[in-house]
Amino acid sequence: MTLLRRDCLVLLGAFAATGARAADGIGTNARDFSFAKPGGGLLPLAEYTGKPLLVVNTATACGFAGQLTGLQGLWTRFGDRGFTVIAVPSPDFGNQEPLDGTAIADAIRKSHGVTFPVVDKTHVRGPSAHPFYRWAAAEKPGQTPQWNFHKYLVGRDGSLRAAFATSVEPSDPRIISAVVAELGSV
Repeated sequence: MTLLRRDCLVLLGAFAATGARAADGIGTNARDFSFAKPGGGLLPLAEYTGKPLLVVNTATACGFAGQLTGLQGLWTRFGDRGFTVIAVPSPDFGNQEPLDGTAIADAIRKSHGVTFPVVDKTHVRGPSAHPFYRWAAAEKPGQTPQWNFHKYLVGRDGSLRAAFATSVEPSDPRIISAVVAELGSV
């Protein structure tokens, strides 16, 4: 009962933070959205205004979980210039995220050395998808998560700059070039 109530409160908070237009993907940008934190509270993307983000749906039991190490490498390489990676654990693909709450963040910190932000388990596709993912799907139709470790690059201005499929490794020159271009001379 508590979990259900908490989920409802998080959804209401996310809706209030994004507004009705965000759910439709019209006239908004990524900074209008917030994700629930594993221990409670919200992580508003507005905290990253003026900074590029890589938002990645993750899963600890996925065969692509090794990409967490590469994502940490990206964050380590560019974090001092304002770039941030945000892990969005999701149960949507074969329920390969069996953990809940802070156990997810603890597991990826321990097994992959992750120090970038990890939000609470979140749906990234379908009718129950988080508003950020519905907005991103409207912005980049045909470039939505088909599996874990789909990556969205959000520009410094909050627009959706690029989408990278699961198979594109964090060290791929396409991701590196896109991040460098977005950082500019910062």
